[in-house]
Amino acid sequence: MDVQPLTVGPIVGATTGETARVWGRGVMEPTGEGPRRTFGVARIRPASSSRFRQPVFFKMNPNFDMTGVVMFDDLSPETGYVYQVGYIFSDLDLEDLGPGYPLDWSAIGPGIGAAEFRTGATDGSRPRSFVFGSCRYLLRLFGGLWFDSRGDKTFRSILRQIDGGGQTDLLVMLGDQIYADDLNVIAPDETLDEYNARYRAAFSQPHIRELMSRVPTYMTLDDHEIEDAWPANASTRDWMVKYPSAVHAYLTYQASHSPLMTMSGPNRMVGVPDKLWYTFSDGCCDFFATDTRTERYLSDNPDEREIVRPLQLEALKGWLADGSGRAKFVVTAVPFFPDTASMEDRADKWGGFVGQRTEVLDHIRCEGVKRVVFLAGDYHLSMKAELISPGAPDFKALSIVSSPFFWPYPHRSWRKSLLSGSLASSSEHEYVVVNSSPLQATDNFTRVTTDLEGLSLSVFDRKGESLYSTQYAY
Repeated sequence: MDVQPLTVGPIVGATTGETARVWGRGVMEPTGEGPRRTFGVARIRPASSSRFRQPVFFKMNPNFDMTGVVMFDDLSPETGYVYQVGYIFSDLDLEDLGPGYPLDWSAIGPGIGAAEFRTGATDGSRPRSFVFGSCRYLLRLFGGLWFDSRGDKTFRSILRQIDGGGQTDLLVMLGDQIYADDLNVIAPDETLDEYNARYRAAFSQPHIRELMSRVPTYMTLDDHEIEDAWPANASTRDWMVKYPSAVHAYLTYQASHSPLMTMSGPNRMVGVPDKLWYTFSDGCCDFFATDTRTERYLSDNPDEREIVRPLQLEALKGWLADGSGRAKFVVTAVPFFPDTASMEDRADKWGGFVGQRTEVLDHIRCEGVKRVVFLAGDYHLSMKAELISPGAPDFKALSIVSSPFFWPYPHRSWRKSLLSGSLASSSEHEYVVVNSSPLQATDNFTRVTTDLEGLSLSVFDRKGESLYSTQYAY
């Protein structure tokens, strides 16, 4: 049986020192009785060995656009592994596909289903280096998809850093991986088929495809995975038609390879998640990937507004104060701080939900949580800013914003951003923005390299040229 190349992917998703999830898409082949049975098949070996393990088969589900996820287990920490993944057609049941099933892997090679990645670190003191950013735009014109290769060059620049020896343990993507609304001008997506097609286009460009096949990739969503400023302008029909389609496509293409999904053995996902936030760790880093978009409660009463539900807020607070001793990276699609001077812009960020933001900051202050860093996108600029609290000399937090990966239009001016002074607060504690960096209002990505003493961050433009670098001590 010939193993066929994936149509989208592979994506290396959640990876620990012992396991790694790999996602891929086959193809839907109609028959008179429905789609033909399609199964993913994958195998892995240490980079130091020429012998692959026995292949693992996994279902590619037509309800999830013919995608599936396999989990490799019994891996060794901080070790390079080579894998191959593709798909086959078979009338057998998944349970009947086993080690003796004949397979021809000759069509699976570099760039079309074969790649090498490195497992995570289980030692909580190990330094890590990761790349993050958000917002990559692809324009839809005249009922079709028009591709601008400039956006993919951002990921080519990251690959060049890796090939040049730059350690890259993780890729973190903070939302707007697709723009389903095309600025609300040209036929915004609202059906599941439209959202799926958008993801297929966005994730199939060559450089992002190669990058995600080589580096463990973690994602969260923002508004453009649904529509601009969601749910501020949502109609009843949007909630009934657009939202379920958008979230289903998000689960298929972004969440399915994350720690959010429960796996039964190496080849079967179990259940449907009832939340979209999750946590993971690697080396000296803990990450909390928030969902700041689908849990919002908007109210004219500022005291009632919620950017996350109480359950997520309590989980975030518990995670912050869990005493792990590692650096705490809060992944949030919209910036936690600083704010913009525009109240309209601020209303969509954490600054529009002062009560919950203050609750998080008071918790950090009162619990003495160290090494807190907020990672964000959305603003279409790159910057860093620090936060202190008078009367609490041990309190400080860092905000790093990196966006967009690609935006083909003039970037907005954020000169009126509040880059110093006190944040709005709902408690007696004061929080002051200090040490803000210059704003880099251009296409960019950010690299963070950290240990338990502090971090270095470097911002690069789309072509990989350095824009800004700095150091920060925990």
